[in-house]
Amino acid sequence: MPYVFVLLWSSSFITARVGLALVSPLLFVEVRLLAAAAILLAAMAIRRESWAPLRGRWHHLAIAGALVNGVTLGAFHVGMVSVDAAPMALVQATSPLLIALLGRPLLGERLGTRQWLGILLGLAGVLLVVAPRAAHSRAELGAVLLGGLGVLGLAGGTLYFGRHGRGVPVLPATAVQLAAGAALVLVALVAFETPRAAWTPPAVAAVAWNVAVVSIGGMVLYYFMLNRGAAGGVAANFYLVPGVVALLGWSLLGEALSSLAIAGVMMASLGVWLAQSGRGADAPGPPARPS
Repeated sequence: MPYVFVLLWSSSFITARVGLALVSPLLFVEVRLLAAAAILLAAMAIRRESWAPLRGRWHHLAIAGALVNGVTLGAFHVGMVSVDAAPMALVQATSPLLIALLGRPLLGERLGTRQWLGILLGLAGVLLVVAPRAAHSRAELGAVLLGGLGVLGLAGGTLYFGRHGRGVPVLPATAVQLAAGAALVLVALVAFETPRAAWTPPAVAAVAWNVAVVSIGGMVLYYFMLNRGAAGGVAANFYLVPGVVALLGWSLLGEALSSLAIAGVMMASLGVWLAQSGRGADAPGPPARPS
């Protein structure tokens, strides 16, 4: 399941690069989140699934969704207008360290020595690639800073969900979180962007892929894994994303894959292997289901 999630999440960077050449970034994210939320709401109605398990907790899910879907996706898509997909994926890969650092005081999660070594090694691999790109130009520095805002959103939303959202059925929980993300992006769209779109087949295909495969399939998997494992361990999978994005960007978009990038990706991949291989005893078990 984690490897499927990594592949789905990585594909969003590649398809977004295609779509962003034709659709302005915040409009792209808004259409993606609105459509995904509408599909899940329709599925809830067809299945006649109850909203009762969300009673008293929907606002917590909305906050987590606004952070993970609204802040993270909005910031990274704006950044990808001026920076290739792989560097932005590497910026996002710093989120596991922040989640691990805050997971102990906020969620009571313990990380072993191998996990900490893996997280720090993964961070070193990320910085090996990101730092030179940030120093290369002001535009790339601005994109990296936007990526940092996205990292804060991803880490904050993951930790908030870990504290307040576990034990809720995945389908209604994901629907609420996508809708909350769409609401936040709509505010940003009205405030900061002049929307533009050329709805050609590539643009429609890019949005459709991100709606069905990433926002629905990928996020359902992410919250399913968070329901059953430590936030720091689940988030460590993001260290694998840059390597997959770099290979996809090189093979499909013709983006350059330098020796420095390869070295950084290998370090990050080794880091996630260490973080995952040492986690068993420290990760809490699945939460008790309500009677």
